[in-house]
Amino acid sequence: MKQHKTPGGKTPKTGRRKAIAPKRPNAQKAERPNKSPATREETDIARLIRERDEALEQQAATSEILRVISQSTTDVQPVFEVIVLTAVRLTRCDLAFFLRCDGATYSPMSRATPEGLQTDARPSQLIDPNANFPSRAIVEKKTLHLPDWSLADLPPYERWVRETYGIVSSLYLPLLCAGECIGLLVLAGKRTNIFGDREIALAESFRDQAVIAIENARLFNEVQTKSRDLQEALRYQIGSANILNVIASSPTDVEPVLKAIVESACELCEAHDAVVLLKDGDDLCFSAHHGPIPIETDRWPIGRGWASGRAVVDRATVHVHDIYAEDDFTDGRELSRRAGSTAVRSILAAPLLREGESIGAILLRRQEVRPFNDKQIAMLQTFADQAVIAIENVRLFDEVQARTRDLTDSLQQQTATADVLKVISRSAFDLHSVFDTLALSAADLCAANLCGLHIREGDFLVCRGYAGASKEQQDFVRQARIPVDDPNYAMTRVLASGEIANIDDFDNASGTTRTFQKILGFKALLMVPLMREGQGIGVFVLGRDSVGEFSQRHIELVQTFADQAVIAISNVELFQQVQERTRELSQSLDDLRTAQDRLIQTEKLASLGQLTAGIAHEIKNPLNFVNNFSALSFELIDEMTDVFENPTLDEASRRKGLDEIRELLKSNLEKVVQHGKRADLIVKNMLLHSREGSGERRSADINALVGESLNLAYHGARAEQSGFAITVKQDLDPDAGALELYPQEITRALLNLISNGFYAAVGRKAETDAEAFEPILTATTRNLGETVEIRIRDNGTGIPPDVREKMFNPFFTTKPTGEGTGLGLSMTHDIVVKQHGGRIDVETEPGIFTEFIITLPRGNGTAGG
Repeated sequence: MKQHKTPGGKTPKTGRRKAIAPKRPNAQKAERPNKSPATREETDIARLIRERDEALEQQAATSEILRVISQSTTDVQPVFEVIVLTAVRLTRCDLAFFLRCDGATYSPMSRATPEGLQTDARPSQLIDPNANFPSRAIVEKKTLHLPDWSLADLPPYERWVRETYGIVSSLYLPLLCAGECIGLLVLAGKRTNIFGDREIALAESFRDQAVIAIENARLFNEVQTKSRDLQEALRYQIGSANILNVIASSPTDVEPVLKAIVESACELCEAHDAVVLLKDGDDLCFSAHHGPIPIETDRWPIGRGWASGRAVVDRATVHVHDIYAEDDFTDGRELSRRAGSTAVRSILAAPLLREGESIGAILLRRQEVRPFNDKQIAMLQTFADQAVIAIENVRLFDEVQARTRDLTDSLQQQTATADVLKVISRSAFDLHSVFDTLALSAADLCAANLCGLHIREGDFLVCRGYAGASKEQQDFVRQARIPVDDPNYAMTRVLASGEIANIDDFDNASGTTRTFQKILGFKALLMVPLMREGQGIGVFVLGRDSVGEFSQRHIELVQTFADQAVIAISNVELFQQVQERTRELSQSLDDLRTAQDRLIQTEKLASLGQLTAGIAHEIKNPLNFVNNFSALSFELIDEMTDVFENPTLDEASRRKGLDEIRELLKSNLEKVVQHGKRADLIVKNMLLHSREGSGERRSADINALVGESLNLAYHGARAEQSGFAITVKQDLDPDAGALELYPQEITRALLNLISNGFYAAVGRKAETDAEAFEPILTATTRNLGETVEIRIRDNGTGIPPDVREKMFNPFFTTKPTGEGTGLGLSMTHDIVVKQHGGRIDVETEPGIFTEFIITLPRGNGTAGG
């Protein structure tokens, strides 16, 4: 099981921990012996595995708690039980229990030890901070951590707990809701200092989940209460609406209306029977009746001696709690006696008034003493008004009823539309909530048994919103994937044509959709396409388990919902496009800033003054050598003249002296040439180093450049050094592809790195003089998506840390005089980083290997060139 964050909303805030176990001062760490990389890797792996296992265990526990919370919407006891069991297991404490606060007392709820759940029959305790630790945490509303009871002044209760159960450490976490403490989670152990930061954080998460469970139960009960009130109001509205529908359908016949009135009044007002009596002269005639109580007469004189007669006379509602307890209802008792074994006790009568005059009455009766409530009295008065409308204004009532129906429908539609728009405005990312709300509203307003909102995703129609049916049926619909190009499905035909399908009797239809009909049981089907810019993007489907077409009003309503679904989809897509565009603009801004920085750097590199001091310093040494050896040569020429002009020397001595001078002159001239070439090399490299760039920026295959550089470097080294030998390996990724770059500059950078690798590997062989050692240089490329990686690795002498820090500085070199200028790596760095916007990193281990890692962007990462 995986741990899930609580959906929606934030968990209630809780107080901060009051006390934490004191930490020991940091001890001087002992010198640890150097471990091999493999040993360190194994240690890290073991630590990571342990952390992973702990995280998985916590995730599984949290998931289990959330599952119990979701299944126990009205009862928090199962949640408390699983939390204390989980707390004992994960924190490895010896005791965990919940306390619920109720005014001035607290009482135990759930209790667990390592052996499992325990019965806690302790009575409620007064909340007294001086008497026990739980009360302190409850009153202060802060987490209380006591890592070692021996260091605390224990109240009498805690001393008893320690002596009885061996508890020596504890953690108290108050459950806060709206700033009030509603309970307490307590963890305790028989060992000191068992609750570290990890255990406390875990316990706090358990505390938060308990608060969520309590709040969920409270909210659920409130919703249930409101739902009952709404259901009752809905029943009244439906009853009233039913009567109005009957009135509208019977413009010239009042009997169906009166029949519907007595049926609804009897049902909604919980009466045993209902009667409508109409005034005929001095009598009231029994015109409509519903219920088991018999009517033994057709008419009865109007008078105050019975409830209906008094309601007509007084033109007011009459409520008789018990007919046999009232002395002035003699006619009423007579009518009750005539009913025999079904004698009446409680009666409610309301007059039918037209322009202030009574034209009849409506009567409710019960066979036991059970007075009617205010809502039932108001409902009966409503029925009376409706009866008057039906009787006295039949012609006008049809128009009023039509208008009322239209207004009612419009109000319901507007309310549903407003609700959907609220969900759309609040759910910028969550189309699931929008679709479910649309489906639920459409099913409710269109009196459908089921409703599904199917959205086109690729080549399939997939249900993303559903209302009605059982869970198994919902799972079937949500898992179904309907190919949009299969014309055997009614939905795909609607999607393709963009036309509404209103099927009144599905048994007479054909097609693959019959599979859905068998599982879902619908008989009538309404399918409305979701259209955007003339293209179908989904289908709104409503089904009923009875035969008959959906009305035009229902079709228009579903069309409105379909339009809202399209709006929601478009809103999400537009929002995602805005987010993507925002990310692109942010990236463009970063690229612009990077380019600006590189441009500044390029301008700095282009400045001659930046390198003047370096050139003067580096060229001074070879020029000094040239001057010195030239002066010495001039002196040797004077000595040669002296030898020629010395008459005391014989021929042999003169030749010997001249030979010595000639050798010295030759040596001096060689050194002059050597240092002159070094000065020339410095000047050439400085020119390369300081210029902005060379060649044309274009797309080039990186593998080809690397291979070409290897060949040039290898053959150049063989031409310069006799007996040069090294093994060159290539591991080039075929997917590396082409990059936008300056091929000449990248080749120059690669030649520098490869030549340095040759020098280091061959130099190591010369130093070790080991026959078994084989110099190797490896070139590798890798496709990293937006970038390409190039690695040049040699098994040479490696780079010491002090050299590594300075190796990219201009003129820094570790090669002997005459073998390097110190500009190769500096130039390589500028080419890669400043000219191409890439990176160059170094991994090395002295005496083992050196690896240069170049990372180049595929796009235009240049700073200028």
